[in-house]
Amino acid sequence: MIKTILVPVRGDGMVATVLAHAAELAKQHHAQVNVVHCRAQPKDLMPQGVPLGEFAQKVMLEQASELANRQENHLRGILHRLAAEFGLSEEPNAESAALCTFTEQQGRMADVVKHAGRLSDLIVLPKPQRERNLGQSSLKAALYGAGRPVLICPGQLRPDETFAHHVAVGWNGSLPAARAVASSLDVVQPAKRVSILTGGKVQSHGPTVDELVAYYAMRGIKAEIVPFEEKDAATGLLKSCKRIGASLLVIGAYSHSHETEMLFGGNTERIVDNTEMPILMAH
Repeated sequence: MIKTILVPVRGDGMVATVLAHAAELAKQHHAQVNVVHCRAQPKDLMPQGVPLGEFAQKVMLEQASELANRQENHLRGILHRLAAEFGLSEEPNAESAALCTFTEQQGRMADVVKHAGRLSDLIVLPKPQRERNLGQSSLKAALYGAGRPVLICPGQLRPDETFAHHVAVGWNGSLPAARAVASSLDVVQPAKRVSILTGGKVQSHGPTVDELVAYYAMRGIKAEIVPFEEKDAATGLLKSCKRIGASLLVIGAYSHSHETEMLFGGNTERIVDNTEMPILMAH
């Protein structure tokens, strides 16, 4: 049951994207969206490696604090406007199907994600921007530190009412894939169409795709099998999603360690880097 959706935000231009996806899911599941602004501490905004006198440090800390206050007020105004635009209510007693709260926490985004994410049913994050070195640590914190399923949203993509109506599930019988299936049941259950994508390298001792179909059937979910021939699983999954018109892809994340995949380019990294559609991942 999805009842709490965490949306950690900062001034990176991705607020509208993540909040729009969270709002659509919240309305579908009558859930609450908890938006947390990860506010940088003044000392973190100070120039590193530059010797400063006591007076200069005091002045720069005050300026950094004032800048953080302005950023917070500006972002809060944007969030209030977007919440109303996306159909989220800020009043607990309102008749809206989905509520939204705003809080602020100081510290690194990865640390905020670990703390607030552990009691959330889902964490919504923007697609990491490898070229700007943004988002990788937050994704790692959500999957490993919070241990929760994560919805990755591509840049500037706004979902419509068809979001999550056709769910594609990547299946290779692995433990991460099985965890993704279990973690996404509440999202898959109401979908109008469910496609199981299978191909590439399959775990030798893992459950078969037919066993997954039976698993879904016991839960009232009718799923179709969609094989792909590409040897590279990342390419096969993304091409198959585009071919069948899926609006959400569910995958297991990082069969190997996060660091190993970043260094050597595993399937998860290639999917995240190249996706143009939202992805629900679990480790």
